[in-house]
Amino acid sequence: MGRMQFCHVLLSVFALCQAQVVFSEVVSRAPAAIQLHQIFEDSWNEDMRQSPVWASMLGDRRYNDQWQDLSKAAFVQRAEQTKGMLKRLESIDLERLSEADRVNFELFFQAYSERAAAAEHPTHLMPISQRGGIQTLDETGDRLGLQSVQDFEDWLARLEQIDVLMDQTIDLMTQGIEQGYVPPKITMERVPAQIEKQLVAQATDSLFYKPFKQMPAAMAAPDQVRLQQAAESVIAAKVRPAYEKLYAFFNETYLPACRADIGASSLPNGRAYYESRVRAFTTTDMTPEDVHQIGLTEVARIRAEMTAVMNDVEFKGSLTAFFEFLRNDPQFYFTDPKDLLQAYQATAKQIDPTLVQLFTKLPRMPYGIQVIPEAVAPDTTTAYYTRPAADGSRPGYYWVNLYDPSARPKFEIEVLTVHEAVPGHHLQIALQQELEGLPNFRRYSGYTVFTEGWGLYSERLGYDVGLYQDPYSRFGQLSYDMWRAVRLVVDTGMHYKGWTRDEAIAYFVANAPRKKLDIVNEIDRYISWPGQALAYKIGQLKMSELRQRASSALGDGFDLRRFHDRMLENGAIPLSMLEQTMTDWIAAEAQALAD
Repeated sequence: MGRMQFCHVLLSVFALCQAQVVFSEVVSRAPAAIQLHQIFEDSWNEDMRQSPVWASMLGDRRYNDQWQDLSKAAFVQRAEQTKGMLKRLESIDLERLSEADRVNFELFFQAYSERAAAAEHPTHLMPISQRGGIQTLDETGDRLGLQSVQDFEDWLARLEQIDVLMDQTIDLMTQGIEQGYVPPKITMERVPAQIEKQLVAQATDSLFYKPFKQMPAAMAAPDQVRLQQAAESVIAAKVRPAYEKLYAFFNETYLPACRADIGASSLPNGRAYYESRVRAFTTTDMTPEDVHQIGLTEVARIRAEMTAVMNDVEFKGSLTAFFEFLRNDPQFYFTDPKDLLQAYQATAKQIDPTLVQLFTKLPRMPYGIQVIPEAVAPDTTTAYYTRPAADGSRPGYYWVNLYDPSARPKFEIEVLTVHEAVPGHHLQIALQQELEGLPNFRRYSGYTVFTEGWGLYSERLGYDVGLYQDPYSRFGQLSYDMWRAVRLVVDTGMHYKGWTRDEAIAYFVANAPRKKLDIVNEIDRYISWPGQALAYKIGQLKMSELRQRASSALGDGFDLRRFHDRMLENGAIPLSMLEQTMTDWIAAEAQALAD
């Protein structure tokens, strides 16, 4: 789901939203619960303060004129705050908590323990990747939904501070060079072209000026003119010089210092770091070798299903030859980006009315389709999703990549839309944000293994609502399933088993019909984000197992809609908690049927 944004440097999974725990709701709780929820509230507010851009994106405008503080002092303060929260948790009497609050305690404690453990691996010293960083900071303006005069004033205030943020970012990168925390050179070679897009001659051509070209029609003309003139001034005085400084530093100092090796294991204490990433992203005790073997098994299984579809369309040749046919035959591709966009839009409209077949409860928050900005489209993935604002001021967005339509096959449109929009990411995340009675850190955060596992699990739900009628679309669903299975093999291969980038690309090409451009971008994504790609398939396998278990146990009494409602009603949770929840639900449903 999604791309790495600049604020990911320090952002933990437990950020963030505007709403507060209302005191009147707390006073009726037992003292231990009051104490616990005060910790939640204090943590929330501190996270908001430390991650002001993310707060703004969620609708919390308290820090709307600020960037994240990346100074050394701020990092020390965050580490101390983490220790302090863990210390406060020690004082909670678990015996006096309700069952629901014990779950809240467990999840919160786990999150802060992971924060503390992450300090052993200072990967924040690598604040830039080819998929995002300060070089793409302008995208923040697109995501904030600027509407009022104050919104634009706040954006200007942020632009005034870009020079400070740039100095802090360069200082992090310098520390990274000194301590051996630098990214692979092969992926960072993409970044200079991204920085160059910020070095425009005219301020009005700057990507940071874009919001001022699309100001709300209801805004008074004198305000628009004043704000536009102020933007031109600050871009010329602060923004462009900051990026000129970054460009020189990056090319002269940073890029030459980047490492030749691609694997996380080549970082200081790198094997332990990657092992920790595997545990964190899967919420299991699996080792990299465990995951690698699961991947090999899944790849073999899906290849057999792909071969069956190939035979159904009466293709004469090997599966490798079929892949080449799918990659290169013009019938499978649009030539005009507008046609590709319309196909995404039409597919979303087709899916929306079918959701009542899968759920009894649907989110109130809508979603829309947006185009990935041209500045980063060549270097990023096919699509991603961004969540709605917590205050309802902005819907969820399904972002699609229109760069080079010849790399975006028609037969993947249905499965991609299911994953990124509905019943995938938008439905799950919007429902979670609308949950009542949960602490905000649970409503607006989550576990990748659940959110991405759900997205991948949802892809097969297309069969339940009448998608994939065309055999090539069915093959598209299998190709996406294969894509995530391949991830288990190549991610662990590169980061733990010593695979080269070329070996990973070759394995991907041999097992999935994706275009070479997309495959290379995917491999480079895994290189720059160790372990994250493992979450999808591991989560999907568990969810599919639970569905099969429920269906077998309940027979004709199995209600898929109720199963999905129960699976989603706690928000994103670790797999062990999900399994216990659904095991209890199956037992209760079986008892109800028996009665």
